[in-house]
Amino acid sequence: MNYTKDAIIKNIDTKELSDSIIACIQEKKGQDLVQLDLTGLDEAPTNSFIITHGDSTTQVKAIADNILREVKKRTGSRPNHIEGQQNSTWILIDYFDVVVHIFNSEAREFYQLESLWSDAKITTFKED
Repeated sequence: MNYTKDAIIKNIDTKELSDSIIACIQEKKGQDLVQLDLTGLDEAPTNSFIITHGDSTTQVKAIADNILREVKKRTGSRPNHIEGQQNSTWILIDYFDVVVHIFNSEAREFYQLESLWSDAKITTFKED
């Protein structure tokens, strides 16, 4: 079973962490939510990418803030690293085994991470 660094201490597995992150994104209406399972790819920097986008920098920031606050509250896990909070066009939250990418719609279209990792198993989530 895979564990993040913080999760090892708190006995939280990667699936539970991922499920909590996905719930937090859905609470803030993240769009086109997908999870890429990278475990079968040799070059992968992590086990999983969770990717979503918001319509504005305000929504992107709200999604990231909700993840940071609620995942810590629900699982006790804190990220190893966070990038992009200043501009909120692409915020990356690194939980070691799970890396979250929250884009604005223009940045997501430009970078197309799903295409870059097209060999990964992709799970899509329906919007409420």
